[in-house]
Amino acid sequence: MDINYVDSYYKVRNIVSLKDMLNSSAELFKNKPAFLIKKEKGGEYFEVKYNQLKKDVDALGTKLMEMGLSGSKIAIIGENCYQWVVAYFAVVNGVGVVVPLDKELNKEEIYHLLETSDCKAVFYTETFEDILREYKIDYKIRMEMYDESTDLTHEGIIKCCDLVRAGEQLIKGGDRCFLDTKLDPEEMRMLLFTSGTTGTSKGIMLCHRNVISNIMDTCRIVKVTSDDRTLSILPIHHTFECTLGILTVLYSGASSAFFEGLKYIAKNLVEAQATILVGVPLIFESVHNKIWRQAEKVGKAKTLHKAIKFNRFLKTIGLSADKKLFGSIYDSFGGKLRMMVTGAAAIDPNVSKGFEDLGIRVLQGYGLTECSPLVTGTPDFSNTYKKAGSVGPVVPSGKLKIIDKDENGIGEILYQGPNVMLGYYNMPEETEKVLKDGWFHTGDLGFLDESGWLYITGRKKNVIVTKTGKNIYPEEVEFYVNRNPYILESMVYGIEEKEGEGMTVGIQVRPNYDLIHEKHGLNCNDDSIFALIKKAINETNEKMPIYKRIRHISIRKDEFIKTTTKKIKRHKNTRSGTLPCH
Repeated sequence: MDINYVDSYYKVRNIVSLKDMLNSSAELFKNKPAFLIKKEKGGEYFEVKYNQLKKDVDALGTKLMEMGLSGSKIAIIGENCYQWVVAYFAVVNGVGVVVPLDKELNKEEIYHLLETSDCKAVFYTETFEDILREYKIDYKIRMEMYDESTDLTHEGIIKCCDLVRAGEQLIKGGDRCFLDTKLDPEEMRMLLFTSGTTGTSKGIMLCHRNVISNIMDTCRIVKVTSDDRTLSILPIHHTFECTLGILTVLYSGASSAFFEGLKYIAKNLVEAQATILVGVPLIFESVHNKIWRQAEKVGKAKTLHKAIKFNRFLKTIGLSADKKLFGSIYDSFGGKLRMMVTGAAAIDPNVSKGFEDLGIRVLQGYGLTECSPLVTGTPDFSNTYKKAGSVGPVVPSGKLKIIDKDENGIGEILYQGPNVMLGYYNMPEETEKVLKDGWFHTGDLGFLDESGWLYITGRKKNVIVTKTGKNIYPEEVEFYVNRNPYILESMVYGIEEKEGEGMTVGIQVRPNYDLIHEKHGLNCNDDSIFALIKKAINETNEKMPIYKRIRHISIRKDEFIKTTTKKIKRHKNTRSGTLPCH
């Protein structure tokens, strides 16, 4: 029987749109910091207050509308920065439809998605200047991560900060086109793509209602106050970071600091005095391992074990000495870290329990971009230690059920709630496959325990999920590989590396032997064929983001086992019939 947490939910303020959220937060928390930014790399953090954020968003939105972009789709791509957030709010809160793009996409993928979504403008950081320079689009708007950036001289490129200043003048002159825009909470305002350039790529259409319902649901089960600070690590284009790491923080009157890179996480945590860290398992598992490696290095591992055991005892009698016992560990995080929020992939239960033993709460969620994203989450008032390994009960506004259960109660996870997408962009048939009778079919497998907590057991589909939470679609990688004339067909799959290293990409390749022998002679041996295939794979890898690259190659001599419609049966094809994996 499900545990009813209604009496434990935190009270939330009702909002009807992200514009309503920003306006009300700017009023409630006007002089509180919304963001902590750096004016130069390696410099100190400076505060951007809520009233300044609203002022900048209003100004940029006003200028974009004056430029004739009302109703247009506008892309954003680049590293996390303050101007990324300002651009996002300006577009969704009145101008048009925002199209956040993965900064790890290659040139071909970026062009394809800009064309598919029919974008009229693109905001980008300096990293993408060379890529976008030759791309023809109405407006190219460069976002600056730091004030130290040099002036641009390239023709056709506009600086975001110049648009903000121009918008301020328009508002001073009485232009209220953006300020007075009325939003329909049910209208598509966000378009997010699931993958790259192949036919498997889907554009997910979200509206304000989808996102704000998820924000309020999150705040019903997790207490975030205006004194909290987070360190923004995950890319904002990802709904996990956007909804939970940025928007929920702004709703709560808290603040976010932008980190300077993975190797600076510890340094930035201390500088920002962060209290909450939102990330993926790889980050937290790495930090946890470093804590124990350092303890062993200085001969303090046994002492740490004893301190943890003693702290567990104290908690059984209602006491805690977290910061007294583990002061040096807390100091390494800045001294104020109280909570870690993880998602996008499963975290090792031993790691989550390990942090809980140190007094740092670890909350885990499960979601999909199609659900804006949160479907389930561990409430901060629940016994997360006892439930380590679960992704929590369904969010307050949603419903969850498992269908087609096996003998262990494992089946496909179905979800229903106000945060479910409007559908896939220009793909009604694909939408009908996953939205049936009001239920979203996730394609994931799991089971519910007696308390209604969800446990994920695997993927119904063939998506390869990396340790960092990245999804790799085998069909997409195969699309690129199979374009090489020396490759007849291929099958991409995930390979579990050494413990803790997660999944990497492997591939079985059936070479085009006829063409190879024609081009290189009948005496071309196995080693020579492998060298040709490896070269082809390397060329393909160069065109893909690092996380999608193929690490293991095996050559298949016989035909793949297929269905009657000639589709490869992925789970029926083993490595029998292949040359050794390299």
